[in-house]
Amino acid sequence: MVQTPAQRKANLKFAAVNENKQGKSEAQLQKKELKKQKSPINLFAFILIGGLFVDLLFRVVSYFSGGK
Repeated sequence: MVQTPAQRKANLKFAAVNENKQGKSEAQLQKKELKKQKSPINLFAFILIGGLFVDLLFRVVSYFSGGK
């Protein structure tokens, strides 16, 4: 069966990834994947947006409970 150009491209990509894995143990491969770090901007955005959400929630609750 003849390969289509899309199949050929996918096969070459798969082969390139697997060539990099040859001769390495599973532990080495997993260790490399675990080293990916998250951007500090994500943490900053989470804290900022979370704080705004909590503040808004308290304001809505105090408004409907009749408080100042």
